[in-house]
Amino acid sequence: MITFELGLDELAATSFACSAVLETAMSLRMWTHPGYYAEQVPLFNRMRPAFERLDTGLLSALVGSWRWIPDFLTPRPTTPWPDFHRELAELRATPPERIWTGLERAFVGIDGAVPERLARGRDDPAGLLAEIADEFEAYWETCLAPEWWPRARSVLEADIVYRARTLVERGAGALFTGLSNRLSWDGRRLVIRWDQGSYVPAVPVYDVPATGQGVLLAPTCFAHGALSLIDPTLPPWILYPARGLATMAERVVPPPPGPALERLLGAPRARLLLMLGEPASTTELARLLGVTPGAVSQHLKVLLDAGLTSRARHGRSVLYGRSVLGDSLAGMPARSSGGDVTIRRAAGS
Repeated sequence: MITFELGLDELAATSFACSAVLETAMSLRMWTHPGYYAEQVPLFNRMRPAFERLDTGLLSALVGSWRWIPDFLTPRPTTPWPDFHRELAELRATPPERIWTGLERAFVGIDGAVPERLARGRDDPAGLLAEIADEFEAYWETCLAPEWWPRARSVLEADIVYRARTLVERGAGALFTGLSNRLSWDGRRLVIRWDQGSYVPAVPVYDVPATGQGVLLAPTCFAHGALSLIDPTLPPWILYPARGLATMAERVVPPPPGPALERLLGAPRARLLLMLGEPASTTELARLLGVTPGAVSQHLKVLLDAGLTSRARHGRSVLYGRSVLGDSLAGMPARSSGGDVTIRRAAGS
């Protein structure tokens, strides 16, 4: 169990971020524990030949039997959407004295020892770190960046916009408890409780005192519940499973519009409106529909001008979602007007 003390200063400083280096490290779980993330299997099966040309022994050794990963491989982002190569440079700059300590924390308690492939670097932690970073970069460039990351990024961005809307419409309690069933919030303490029956003495149990720096919240494609760092002395952040991961499994067939909606808007725009129950980028919508981003952009502009959608900028992407009027036209239950306000407010966060 991990308890975070959250006073007003912590709540005010709590924020969201997405990390490409974090997802690179977490995605290694697909090669060691593929059955845990079924929605990712088709994409990872396609990248297997490229993965097997890398140093798979080193990369796979970084994941423990309980899917734990050393903390130094997941540095806390310093911006909401950091560039992969800048994050990798920060990873390369990790103080050498943290490397072996981080490996022991991740592996010894549960697996009994640091894997032999990593233990070779005990006398040269800086060299081991450089080797890991080089493999991370090769893994990113050859496996993740070409096809997987564009899809994952769209899912992660949409998740953050949804959480922002939840915070504005329903408050911090609904935000925190909606992230994971492992999380509970009593107005002052945010608690991660491990799944019943999964506890072993090595699982982290610690309290994080109020420091005023807030908690960083990061969605990930490779978790089934809330997670945090192994080392309680590091700046706190919480990983939680992103929404919408099922859309990454295979090409999703958009829902067919009803005859009346299709006559009113035309088939392409009606189908787009139905697809925008969750925020999505132009690129992701084009992928799902099998058309060009330019074609999608033209239809989205018409829907936006008609007040049926709203949009938010997150990092370098623009996400579109249905407005309250769009929900009504699409036959969705009415919601508070905060939805439109939130997606615009997210653009400035």
